[in-house]
Amino acid sequence: MRGDDQRQDPMFSYLSAEQRVPEDHPLREIRRLTDDALRKLSGRFSQLYSRLGRRSIAPEKLLRALLLQIFYSVRSERLLMEELNYNLLYRWFVGLSMDDSVWDATVFSKNRDRLLDGDIAQAFFGMVLEQARAKGLLSNEHFTVDGTLLEAWASMKSYQKRKDPPEKGSGTRGRKLRRDTHECQTDPEAHLYRKSHGGEYKLSYLGQLLMENRNGFPVAGRVTLATPQGEWDAAWKMIAGVNGGKRRVTLAGDKGYDEAQLITRLRQLHVTPHFHQNQNERRGSNLDGRTTRHPGYAISLKQRKRIEHIFGWLKTVGLMRKVRHRGRALVEWMFALGLSAYSLVRMGRLAIQAA
Repeated sequence: MRGDDQRQDPMFSYLSAEQRVPEDHPLREIRRLTDDALRKLSGRFSQLYSRLGRRSIAPEKLLRALLLQIFYSVRSERLLMEELNYNLLYRWFVGLSMDDSVWDATVFSKNRDRLLDGDIAQAFFGMVLEQARAKGLLSNEHFTVDGTLLEAWASMKSYQKRKDPPEKGSGTRGRKLRRDTHECQTDPEAHLYRKSHGGEYKLSYLGQLLMENRNGFPVAGRVTLATPQGEWDAAWKMIAGVNGGKRRVTLAGDKGYDEAQLITRLRQLHVTPHFHQNQNERRGSNLDGRTTRHPGYAISLKQRKRIEHIFGWLKTVGLMRKVRHRGRALVEWMFALGLSAYSLVRMGRLAIQAA
């Protein structure tokens, strides 16, 4: 018998959002991991808020909503608020009941800025890594470093001459470079840069990443100004922060890291550089057979390619191909949150495979 095509909205619903989400949905494991990390940050959240005044958005709900935006590539916070209004899956993950009102997009952004002042994204990333380490998913001996261009939220038309350029340039022997005489009016911290000799110059930041080689988890990340020296300094600081010279470790990387001063500094930290040799005739390689003859060198060069999976995910899913914020501090905050989102997805997949 054919049913009637009549619409009559019920006044009450007897099913909660919890009951509507399937038990085997991938977000269930991610939600559990997220809640475990947020519980450990509760004391830090309390320090950011006054005991007086009107209640604001709970920081736990705020962070869950930002993670959702990354997971599902929602292009703006205004669109995120719109989808939160009618998407039951989103409401369940964030922690909103079916009758809770959704926040205004401007209010949401203002509350996010409070978390920026407390470096919450970096702290949350640390809590996620602790979970992965407790599960035995991280290597503490073999790592890979690399960097990628993060296109700034600025137009080339805003790259104009400075009103008061410096008398001495930042180039060799004080030679003035274009970044000394020009700057971006929209985002002054964004520099004109290209990653390769044949690439296109873009207003960019550099996203630096340190990955462990066992399961391909990011273990450290930084956003620096787009300069060649920035890549080498970030590599040294990240591996020093993870290892600190406590044990002998290896660090893989492409030929751009085959630089004499960086290799010397790494060896002082008991870090064995497994960089791809630079075969340039004029420059040559700073690595010889004492390093390259070992079987581990070839393994590191093979494993280092996995770091491109992280960069690819961040740019295609995590909204980092062209950043949506201005200023290095805020871009780095979102970069750290993107690394947390990737790690949560990676742990969720490994948990499903192990089940």
